[in-house]
Amino acid sequence: MVVNRLTTMVCFTATITTAIHHRLRRHIRTFVNARVKWVRDPYLDTAVEKEKNLKSLLSLKNLIISHPSKAPPLRTISPLKPQLNLPTTALKFIQNYPFVFKTFRPPIPLSTLHVKLTPNAESLHNDETLFLNLSHYRKDLAQRLAKLLMLTRANRLPFFVINRFKFDLGLPHDYLLSFLSEFPEYFQICQMGLKGADGREVFGLELVKWRKDLAVSVVEKGVKREDFGGGKRVPIRYSMNLPRGFDLQKKVKNWAEEWQNLPYISPYEDAFHLAPNSDQAEKWTVGVIHELLSLLISKKTERENIYCLGDYLGFGIRFRKALVHHPGIFYLSNKIRTHTIVLREAFNKNILVEKHPLIRMRYKYISLMNKVLRRGIPINAGALRHRKRLASLKAGNSKRMKQVKSIEPKED
Repeated sequence: MVVNRLTTMVCFTATITTAIHHRLRRHIRTFVNARVKWVRDPYLDTAVEKEKNLKSLLSLKNLIISHPSKAPPLRTISPLKPQLNLPTTALKFIQNYPFVFKTFRPPIPLSTLHVKLTPNAESLHNDETLFLNLSHYRKDLAQRLAKLLMLTRANRLPFFVINRFKFDLGLPHDYLLSFLSEFPEYFQICQMGLKGADGREVFGLELVKWRKDLAVSVVEKGVKREDFGGGKRVPIRYSMNLPRGFDLQKKVKNWAEEWQNLPYISPYEDAFHLAPNSDQAEKWTVGVIHELLSLLISKKTERENIYCLGDYLGFGIRFRKALVHHPGIFYLSNKIRTHTIVLREAFNKNILVEKHPLIRMRYKYISLMNKVLRRGIPINAGALRHRKRLASLKAGNSKRMKQVKSIEPKED
């Protein structure tokens, strides 16, 4: 009888231990040991490539327009090539876009070259300025900037991090002077309690108070409110969109399917208590990156910007792993001399699903950039490249036809 009781206790203990071990294993199970290959997505590469040199061009445009004469001498622009991130010399860059910039010499003896905007570019700049001053745009921008600060545990970020996202958020180039003072109920400038490489105190931007109405992610907005009642965690599946030729290994597919069904934790919630290498922590990490990209008007940004934010927030290598593990959510493009992270679900092929009004404005600049002069006649550079490709294909087909005819047997 004693032996039977002992045997029962051993079996019960073994069952409980197995169940606990299984539960713990499920909790801390990490990404499968499999290599996720990178596959090129030509559509998203095109979406990135179409904005080539746009940021540099707008920086130069703002520099020119801020000059008292709106036509600074070229010699004052050339030394600023690194700050403007120009891919070539200032003069060559300016000459590449004759429908945006114009060089001239003032009617003064021995005068040097000066640069100004063309009438088309100046008109577009005026339209852009009017839009940037609209109250509803500035309110939307303030809310998106506030949400960026709310992704941090301290609700604040140093300016060197914010400046990395300035262009992608749509912040005015002089936002410190022209924008922040309008929203004292949202923001205040603060000391970050650390010093930069130059030994100076680092300053940043802090949220005045937590805004519960803004602490709802884009993902959560797509789920019915009642599904979150009573603090219940609801599995939220991310949109997955893999390009042609992308074939995940079976064990990766199985892992991704289980991972998708894990409970969703809001990126505005602090979940650093989770085991860093757990799948649940990774789903939260993906949620933070997903929300970050959703806040940006172009739904993409340079990889180094995301790494910089991740390092500052304490995610470290977790951001890097999340971007690699989920190619169906994030795409890495290596176009335009950098690496860009793109939010896949925001694009239909190479077209943004929802175009922010400022993006539409920037596309007008791209249209001017693509216009070039050929024999004194303005044409679209994209159309010219298309014609050259067609001509090349036609020449290649013609050459192949001649080769085929040359080896065809001749009739007697």
